[in-house]
Amino acid sequence: MSEHGHTHGQQDFGSAFAIGVSLNLVYVVVEAAYGLHAHSLALVADAGHNMGDVLGLALAWAAVTLARRRPTRRYTYGLRSTSILAALINALVLLLMTGGIAWEAVRRLSAPEPAGGLTIIVVAAIGVLVNALTALLFASGRKGDLNIRAAFVHMASDAVIALGVVIAGALMLWKGWAWLDPVVSLAISLAIVLGTWGLLRDSVNLALAAVPEGIDGAEVEAFLAGLAGVEAVHDLHILGMSTTEAALTAHLVCPMPTEGDRLVTQASLELHERFGIEHITIQVETGAKPCKQASAEVV
Repeated sequence: MSEHGHTHGQQDFGSAFAIGVSLNLVYVVVEAAYGLHAHSLALVADAGHNMGDVLGLALAWAAVTLARRRPTRRYTYGLRSTSILAALINALVLLLMTGGIAWEAVRRLSAPEPAGGLTIIVVAAIGVLVNALTALLFASGRKGDLNIRAAFVHMASDAVIALGVVIAGALMLWKGWAWLDPVVSLAISLAIVLGTWGLLRDSVNLALAAVPEGIDGAEVEAFLAGLAGVEAVHDLHILGMSTTEAALTAHLVCPMPTEGDRLVTQASLELHERFGIEHITIQVETGAKPCKQASAEVV
């Protein structure tokens, strides 16, 4: 027996993603070009960071889009798990890019190169506006969707980082501190690594079918075992179908088979409401002769 749940009536953020990706992609090109022209590693580092924003927004957009694709005979769960692969690739690319920027920053610390402070200030100030505007596009949905909230928080924090680059540019223009450019680059690189490490860890865990963050497997098992009429729980599996959806399969031992339909309905509703698990497959057994056959989700 199985129960299949979906979240309906979510706001469509397709336009917000399109605008956000376009704005940030144009800004990445402009920032990188002016960073090279002004010999500012801080701007180049922030351009790499903003490229991560573009990849992150594209990932979130793809996850929202693919979640609406209907399953096929070959891909019976649809293409939701592609968002996990995209997150893993995103994290690895960002870490490689950051490593190259940090290496160059360390080299420049021993031989600082003059950077155009005014150019840094103007370009980074544009970045503050671009990131803040993009964050506002997702502000209305940040409380109801984890994917949208991640996009909002990421862009809002990037506006603060860009503001830091503006301040660094002003200090270089005022004091002539050429060493501040590579120092700011290292600080940005550290911020990228700290932010990306969690993405890498979570995407690897999801790729290995670990229980998604925010779901306590022991609590789920205790809930199922505590349902009226359930004698035992076994073959319990909880995994992420995508970066935003979780699935559960379980066998419930119930001495009274007539209770099966009620148990499935009650468990499915409460698992969705209490733990946010969308795709639920429950097999009810009488306990006398447990079934060893795998159950299939009805889509």
